[in-house]
Amino acid sequence: MTEAFVRPPTAQEAVLTEIRRLLVTGELAPGTPVRQEAVAERLGVSRVPVREALKVLEGEGHVVYAAHRGYVVAELSVDDLTEVYRLRELLEAEAIRVAVPRLDAATIESIGAASRAVEAAGRRGDLAEMTAYNRDFHFLLFDAAGMPRLSRTLRQLWDATDVYRAVYFAGSGNRTRVQHDHAEMVDALRARDVRAAIAVQKRHRDASVEAVTAAITADD
Repeated sequence: MTEAFVRPPTAQEAVLTEIRRLLVTGELAPGTPVRQEAVAERLGVSRVPVREALKVLEGEGHVVYAAHRGYVVAELSVDDLTEVYRLRELLEAEAIRVAVPRLDAATIESIGAASRAVEAAGRRGDLAEMTAYNRDFHFLLFDAAGMPRLSRTLRQLWDATDVYRAVYFAGSGNRTRVQHDHAEMVDALRARDVRAAIAVQKRHRDASVEAVTAAITADD
Protein backbone atom coordinates (compact mmCIF):
# COMPACT_ATOMS: atom_id res chain seq x y z
CA MET A 1 0.00 0.00 0.00
CA THR A 2 1.33 3.40 -0.95
CA GLU A 3 1.77 5.72 2.02
CA ALA A 4 -0.16 8.97 1.91
CA PHE A 5 1.93 11.91 0.79
CA VAL A 6 2.47 14.51 3.47
CA ARG A 7 3.33 17.96 2.14
CA PRO A 8 6.40 19.39 3.83
CA PRO A 9 5.81 22.74 5.53
CA THR A 10 6.51 25.89 3.55
CA ALA A 11 9.21 28.26 4.76
CA GLN A 12 6.52 30.57 6.17
CA GLU A 13 4.83 27.69 8.02
CA ALA A 14 8.15 26.55 9.48
CA VAL A 15 8.97 30.07 10.64
CA LEU A 16 5.48 30.52 12.10
CA THR A 17 5.78 27.24 14.02
CA GLU A 18 9.16 28.23 15.45
CA ILE A 19 8.06 31.72 16.52
CA ARG A 20 4.95 30.23 18.15
CA ARG A 21 7.24 27.85 20.07
CA LEU A 22 9.39 30.77 21.23
CA LEU A 23 6.28 32.60 22.41
CA VAL A 24 4.86 29.57 24.23
CA THR A 25 8.14 28.75 25.99
CA GLY A 26 8.69 32.38 26.99
CA GLU A 27 11.91 32.70 25.01
CA LEU A 28 10.17 35.65 23.35
CA ALA A 29 8.63 37.47 26.32
CA PRO A 30 6.04 40.28 26.14
CA GLY A 31 7.68 43.55 25.08
CA THR A 32 10.62 41.78 23.41
CA PRO A 33 11.58 42.96 19.90
CA VAL A 34 11.45 40.26 17.22
CA ARG A 35 14.54 40.79 15.06
CA GLN A 36 13.67 39.60 11.57
CA GLU A 37 17.31 39.25 10.55
CA ALA A 38 18.13 37.14 13.61
CA VAL A 39 15.14 34.84 13.07
CA ALA A 40 15.96 34.44 9.38
CA GLU A 41 19.58 33.60 10.15
CA ARG A 42 18.60 31.17 12.89
CA LEU A 43 16.25 29.26 10.59
CA GLY A 44 18.32 29.55 7.43
CA VAL A 45 15.66 31.38 5.44
CA SER A 46 15.28 34.78 3.84
CA ARG A 47 13.49 37.65 5.57
CA VAL A 48 10.43 37.18 3.32
CA PRO A 49 8.87 34.16 5.13
CA VAL A 50 9.78 35.75 8.47
CA ARG A 51 7.93 38.93 7.53
CA GLU A 52 4.93 36.89 6.30
CA ALA A 53 4.83 34.88 9.53
CA LEU A 54 4.97 38.04 11.61
CA LYS A 55 2.01 39.47 9.72
CA VAL A 56 0.01 36.35 10.64
CA LEU A 57 1.02 36.74 14.29
CA GLU A 58 0.16 40.44 14.14
CA GLY A 59 -3.33 39.53 12.95
CA GLU A 60 -3.68 37.19 15.93
CA GLY A 61 -2.52 39.90 18.32
CA HIS A 62 0.69 38.14 19.37
CA VAL A 63 3.00 40.86 18.00
CA VAL A 64 2.58 44.53 17.23
CA TYR A 65 4.47 46.77 14.84
CA ALA A 66 6.07 49.76 16.54
CA ALA A 67 7.60 52.70 14.67
CA HIS A 68 11.40 52.70 14.83
CA ARG A 69 11.36 49.35 16.67
CA GLY A 70 9.81 46.92 14.20
CA TYR A 71 7.80 43.98 15.51
CA VAL A 72 7.51 43.57 19.27
CA VAL A 73 5.85 40.78 21.27
CA ALA A 74 2.50 42.12 22.50
CA GLU A 75 1.95 42.71 26.19
CA LEU A 76 -0.57 40.43 27.91
CA SER A 77 -4.00 41.98 28.43
CA VAL A 78 -6.75 40.96 30.85
CA ASP A 79 -9.40 42.55 28.59
CA ASP A 80 -8.16 40.56 25.59
CA LEU A 81 -8.01 37.36 27.63
CA THR A 82 -11.54 37.84 28.95
CA GLU A 83 -13.02 38.60 25.53
CA VAL A 84 -11.44 35.64 23.78
CA TYR A 85 -12.36 33.19 26.54
CA ARG A 86 -15.95 34.45 26.55
CA LEU A 87 -16.18 33.73 22.83
CA ARG A 88 -14.63 30.34 23.43
CA GLU A 89 -17.21 29.59 26.11
CA LEU A 90 -20.09 30.15 23.71
CA LEU A 91 -18.60 28.22 20.80
CA GLU A 92 -17.05 25.34 22.74
CA ALA A 93 -20.32 24.61 24.52
CA GLU A 94 -22.04 24.29 21.14
CA ALA A 95 -19.26 22.09 19.75
CA ILE A 96 -19.43 19.76 22.76
CA ARG A 97 -23.24 19.66 22.67
CA VAL A 98 -23.16 18.44 19.09
CA ALA A 99 -20.04 16.27 19.33
CA VAL A 100 -20.73 14.09 22.36
CA PRO A 101 -23.64 12.10 20.87
CA ARG A 102 -21.53 11.51 17.74
CA LEU A 103 -18.43 10.17 19.49
CA ASP A 104 -17.33 6.62 18.75
CA ALA A 105 -15.12 4.46 20.95
CA ALA A 106 -12.04 5.06 18.79
CA THR A 107 -12.31 8.85 19.09
CA ILE A 108 -12.74 8.65 22.85
CA GLU A 109 -9.66 6.44 23.05
CA SER A 110 -7.71 8.99 20.98
CA ILE A 111 -8.84 11.75 23.35
CA GLY A 112 -7.68 9.63 26.28
CA ALA A 113 -4.30 9.06 24.61
CA ALA A 114 -3.93 12.82 24.06
CA SER A 115 -4.70 13.36 27.75
CA ARG A 116 -1.89 10.98 28.72
CA ALA A 117 0.48 12.79 26.35
CA VAL A 118 -0.43 16.13 27.99
CA GLU A 119 0.31 14.63 31.40
CA ALA A 120 3.68 13.23 30.30
CA ALA A 121 4.75 16.55 28.76
CA GLY A 122 3.63 18.36 31.92
CA ARG A 123 5.74 16.09 34.11
CA ARG A 124 8.75 16.92 31.90
CA GLY A 125 7.94 20.64 32.09
CA ASP A 126 7.89 20.78 28.29
CA LEU A 127 5.44 23.63 27.74
CA ALA A 128 5.64 23.53 23.95
CA GLU A 129 4.71 19.83 23.79
CA MET A 130 2.10 20.22 26.51
CA THR A 131 0.48 23.04 24.54
CA ALA A 132 0.45 20.97 21.35
CA TYR A 133 -0.98 17.83 22.98
CA ASN A 134 -3.52 19.90 24.92
CA ARG A 135 -4.77 21.30 21.63
CA ASP A 136 -5.01 17.77 20.21
CA PHE A 137 -7.04 16.72 23.25
CA HIS A 138 -9.61 19.46 22.87
CA PHE A 139 -9.89 19.54 19.09
CA LEU A 140 -10.41 15.80 18.79
CA LEU A 141 -13.62 16.58 20.68
CA PHE A 142 -14.55 19.83 18.95
CA ASP A 143 -13.90 18.43 15.47
CA ALA A 144 -16.16 15.46 16.22
CA ALA A 145 -19.09 17.89 15.97
CA GLY A 146 -18.59 17.84 12.21
CA MET A 147 -18.89 21.63 11.98
CA PRO A 148 -15.78 22.81 10.09
CA ARG A 149 -16.57 26.53 10.25
CA LEU A 150 -16.97 26.30 13.99
CA SER A 151 -13.70 24.37 14.31
CA ARG A 152 -11.87 26.96 12.19
CA THR A 153 -13.17 29.80 14.34
CA LEU A 154 -12.17 28.00 17.52
CA ARG A 155 -8.68 27.41 16.14
CA GLN A 156 -8.33 31.13 15.46
CA LEU A 157 -9.35 31.90 19.05
CA TRP A 158 -6.93 29.31 20.40
CA ASP A 159 -4.12 30.69 18.21
CA ALA A 160 -4.75 34.08 19.77
CA THR A 161 -4.35 32.75 23.32
CA ASP A 162 -1.40 30.35 23.18
CA VAL A 163 0.77 32.80 25.12
CA TYR A 164 -1.84 33.07 27.88
CA ARG A 165 -2.07 29.27 27.99
CA ALA A 166 1.70 29.09 28.41
CA VAL A 167 1.46 31.37 31.45
CA TYR A 168 -1.08 28.97 32.95
CA PHE A 169 0.92 25.84 32.17
CA ALA A 170 4.03 27.34 33.74
CA GLY A 171 2.60 26.69 37.21
CA SER A 172 3.06 23.10 38.42
CA GLY A 173 -0.21 23.28 40.36
CA ASN A 174 -1.99 24.39 37.21
CA ARG A 175 -0.51 21.49 35.27
CA THR A 176 -1.90 19.12 37.89
CA ARG A 177 -5.30 20.83 37.58
CA VAL A 178 -5.21 20.32 33.81
CA GLN A 179 -4.57 16.59 34.24
CA HIS A 180 -7.47 16.30 36.69
CA ASP A 181 -9.83 18.23 34.41
CA HIS A 182 -8.87 16.13 31.40
CA ALA A 183 -9.53 12.91 33.33
CA GLU A 184 -12.98 14.23 34.30
CA MET A 185 -13.67 15.15 30.69
CA VAL A 186 -12.78 11.67 29.44
CA ASP A 187 -15.11 10.15 32.07
CA ALA A 188 -17.93 12.45 30.94
CA LEU A 189 -17.36 11.55 27.30
CA ARG A 190 -17.37 7.83 28.04
CA ALA A 191 -20.68 8.32 29.83
CA ARG A 192 -21.95 10.39 26.87
CA ASP A 193 -22.90 13.05 29.44
CA VAL A 194 -23.22 16.31 27.51
CA ARG A 195 -23.99 18.49 30.55
CA ALA A 196 -21.06 17.12 32.53
CA ALA A 197 -18.67 17.61 29.59
CA ILE A 198 -19.76 21.24 29.12
CA ALA A 199 -19.44 21.86 32.87
CA VAL A 200 -15.93 20.37 33.00
CA GLN A 201 -14.85 22.50 30.05
CA LYS A 202 -16.25 25.63 31.71
CA ARG A 203 -14.40 24.95 34.98
CA HIS A 204 -11.28 24.23 32.95
CA ARG A 205 -11.48 27.59 31.15
CA ASP A 206 -12.47 29.55 34.26
CA ALA A 207 -9.49 28.22 36.22
CA SER A 208 -7.18 29.30 33.41
CA VAL A 209 -8.68 32.81 33.21
CA GLU A 210 -8.45 33.25 36.98
CA ALA A 211 -4.82 32.11 37.21
CA VAL A 212 -3.62 34.05 34.17
CA THR A 213 -5.45 37.21 35.27
CA ALA A 214 -3.72 36.97 38.65
CA ALA A 215 -0.34 36.52 36.93
CA ILE A 216 -0.88 39.50 34.63
CA THR A 217 -2.12 41.86 37.32
CA ALA A 218 0.69 40.80 39.68
CA ASP A 219 3.17 42.23 37.17
CA ASP A 220 1.46 45.64 37.08
